[in-house]
This record gives sequence, structure tokens and C-alpha cells, in this order.
Amino acid sequence: MVVRLRLQRFGRKHSPFYRMVAADSRAPRDGKFLEIVGTYNPIATSAGIKEIRLKTDRLRYWISVGAQPSDRVAWILGKFGILPPPPQRFSLQRMVPKKDRPEDE
Repeated sequence: MVVRLRLQRFGRKHSPFYRMVAADSRAPRDGKFLEIVGTYNPIATSAGIKEIRLKTDRLRYWISVGAQPSDRVAWILGKFGILPPPPQRFSLQRMVPKKDRPEDE
């Protein structure tokens, strides 16, 4: 049984709220889970704050026994120092126009 750390969607249409759960990888997104390990509210408050609550001891336990975080959960855990931040998916060289790039050939 492969355990994944992933987000489970709650809330209304256009106002999502997520639970971070440890779940069997074969279970549906909003289905059965093993344990709730945190919450994430991506809608900012009037002060511009997005609320994230994490049970760091339980997250470290699940990672230590081999649970694989989803891409978004890995990004969140990287922001809070629980996991190393994931590598960036873009190349700085590609942001420079081709005519301005130095030729390496």
C-alpha cells in the first residue's frame, strides 16, 4: 500500500478549503484517508493572509515511513522547512530571448 500526502477538497464552488491527509494512493481524492495532518485555506483574508495549519510531528512520521507527498503538498512543506524545497521547474536561460543568449557551440 503506497501512502500519499495529498490535499482533500472541501468548501463551496469558487471558495475551496483543503485538508492535508495521509491516504492510500488508490483511494479517491475526497474519499477514504488514514489521518488528517493539516489544513490549507488558499483564499486570503482581508489582511492578505492564507491560513495553513500543519501537524509537523505527524507529517515527519508519515514521511519517515515512506509516504510520498503530492506536488502541491511538497511545495507547501518546502515553504515551511519540513522537506527540502522542490527544484524549480523553469530554466533561467529560457527567459532570455534567443538573440541575447550566448552561443555555447
